Amino acid sequence: MNCSRPIDVAILADYWLAALTPSEENAVEEHLLACDACGARLRESIALAEGIRQLAREGSLRLVVSDSFLQRAIQQGLRIREYAPAPGGSVQCTVTAEDDILIGRLAADLAGAKRVDLCLCDEHGVERLRLPDIPVRTGAGAIVYQESMSFMKAAPTTTIVARLVAVDDTGADRPLGEYTFHHTRTLPGPGSW
Repeated sequence: MNCSRPIDVAILADYWLAALTPSEENAVEEHLLACDACGARLRESIALAEGIRQLAREGSLRLVVSDSFLQRAIQQGLRIREYAPAPGGSVQCTVTAEDDILIGRLAADLAGAKRVDLCLCDEHGVERLRLPDIPVRTGAGAIVYQESMSFMKAAPTTTIVARLVAVDDTGADRPLGEYTFHHTRTLPGPGSW
C-alpha cells in the first residue's frame, strides 16, 4: 500500500484527538476514505497512543502529568501514593503492592524558565537519567512527576535525587530545586538501580 500524498503522522494524531479545524478534518476524512495506506497509518497511530495511555494508567512510565490526570486516575479507582518534599529537602518513601501510581510533587519557582529538565540522580548526585524539556506551566509552582511504579516496586532500598534545572539558550543549567527520596523497599524479590 503506497500513497502519493501521505498525511503527516502529526496531522493524523490531531485528527484522532479532534484538534483539527472543521475544514482540515473534512480534508483528512476525504483522503482516508480513498487511501488504505493512510488509514492503516492512522490505525497504527491509534494503537500506539492507546498503548502509551495504558502504560501511563498502569503507572509504568516516567513522565510529567497534570493534576487533571491524577483526578481521572482517582475517579477510576486507582491508588496514588504521593510525596512532596520541600525544595532542598528529603522524604522517606516506599510503595506497596496495592499502589498504582507513584507521584513526586516538586515545588519550584518556574518563572522565566524557557526550558526545564528533570534530572534523576543517584545518592551521590550523579545524573543517571534526564527528562529534557518537560512540560511546565509557569504559574503552576510545581512539577507533578510520575515515577515508574513497575521500576519502584522492583527497586532495592535506595536514594534518588530529583533535580529540576532551567536550561538556557546556551545549554547551561540553572538549578530550580533538588529533592531527595529515600526509598525503602517493602516488597520481596530482586531489584537494582
